[in-house]
Amino acid sequence: MNRRPADGYVRRVCSDEALLTAAAHGDQAALRTLYDRHAAAMLRLIRRLTSEPAVAEEILQEAWLAVWRSAAGFRGESSVRGWLLGVARRQAHNQLRRARPQLTDLAEAEHVPHPDPGVEEQVILAAERTELRAAVRALPEHLREVLGLVLVDELAYPEVAAVLGIPVGTVKSRMSHARRRLGSMLAASRLEGTGRR
Repeated sequence: MNRRPADGYVRRVCSDEALLTAAAHGDQAALRTLYDRHAAAMLRLIRRLTSEPAVAEEILQEAWLAVWRSAAGFRGESSVRGWLLGVARRQAHNQLRRARPQLTDLAEAEHVPHPDPGVEEQVILAAERTELRAAVRALPEHLREVLGLVLVDELAYPEVAAVLGIPVGTVKSRMSHARRRLGSMLAASRLEGTGRR
């Protein structure tokens, strides 16, 4: 007797592409599974663009509505994750353009604290994080955006290019420029710190 696997099991083992195709054909369970897999990353990206939690949640819901409506338009030029992040980014920019809330930056993205550091280590880590946050905040928005997609969302350069609608070479150039500027700013900050002692 052949038994069909439970629907939940099938959803867990389906690829994102298969789920998006099913969602394009009206399968709400497939859309729900995609949501479970990718909503947190989409919300992180949106939170880097707005500091208002309620606005970020609203944009996330609008983004998923847009995904539901346009799932059939996925052409496979990037990963499904990259495409979903692109939808979230477009929805955020559209809504923020209308509402003009206060923007936030990559430095305020969630981070994982060091496990059980001592008091001295905590002070050093806090100082380093403060320096890094200040340096990231000082970067122009177009560099912060690429930095966030690559380092926080862990997207490959071609996916970042698809999300931002720019050539891969521009992504590489912006990452290189961001790294150089961050390195210079952090080195200058450390030299200032040693000069004060």
